[in-house]
Amino acid sequence: MALVKVKRFAQVTLPPDLRKRFNLTEGDYLEAEAVKEGILLKPVTVIERERAWDKVFGAMKSVKDRKPNRKQGPKEQEEEIASWIKDFRKKRHA
Repeated sequence: MALVKVKRFAQVTLPPDLRKRFNLTEGDYLEAEAVKEGILLKPVTVIERERAWDKVFGAMKSVKDRKPNRKQGPKEQEEEIASWIKDFRKKRHA
């Protein structure tokens, strides 16, 4: 267990082995939570809102609409969609 000292302005320095283990660098964020045993620090990822929306809209551009054949009945449409899902899962795990 590493010993950490609280310094001026309530700053603490994490030991190098913990920073390496959790891939933490200057400017990264940690979530602090009060737990029964003391204080729990958990690394979190913070993304700028505009950058996150840019990624969402970029992903949306790659989505293709594959509506079921309108001449099919509901059961045939469900079977076709189930087939697409199975194919997708096979490709994803291959």
